[in-house]
Amino acid sequence: MHEIEDKDAERHKAKMAKRKAVQDAEVAEKKIEKGLLIVNTGPGKGKSTAAFGLALRMLGYGRRVGVVQFIKGAWHTGEKDALARFGDQVEWHAMGEGFTWETQDLKRDIAAAERAWGKAKELMADPAFGLVILDELNIALRYDYLDLDAVVEGLQARRADLHVVVTGRNAKPQLIEAADLVTEMGQVKHHFGAGVKAQQGIEF
Repeated sequence: MHEIEDKDAERHKAKMAKRKAVQDAEVAEKKIEKGLLIVNTGPGKGKSTAAFGLALRMLGYGRRVGVVQFIKGAWHTGEKDALARFGDQVEWHAMGEGFTWETQDLKRDIAAAERAWGKAKELMADPAFGLVILDELNIALRYDYLDLDAVVEGLQARRADLHVVVTGRNAKPQLIEAADLVTEMGQVKHHFGAGVKAQQGIEF
């Protein structure tokens, strides 16, 4: 490490003290506590992964987590196995039947999405849950498997203290407008483009 002169250290200390005062004042202004509607979208990797990170945080505080998978339900994933170790603290419903190009059956895809949305409403109505993850709901909405207005209305009507995370590419503008927090995952570089296949522990 290069040598730091005393005057530089003092200048840095004063700068950080000012920064801390600004940050502390900004944090102190925030008084509202409420359940959040969180949307993870965009073309980049990590939307569902981020949602499951929140699940671990919630479980760390002893709160129950519900998961409904709208599309990827047929996949076996490491996160499902990991969260299963929390027993009845996690309720997991894999209700998708694969991507639309796999099923090639519109009626079947719509029926699966409607079942998944029914389960989502059931979990959201249960006061035992602190967080409900609706994995790939954005995909179901993108392909019009579900009525967008009805879904947004249902999400907005959830109880006041419930956090909900919706994942998937191409989030609808109406859902983005209704959300409290929206993160768009951007893709800068992806190993798939270099011929690297989906790997255990990374993609599933």
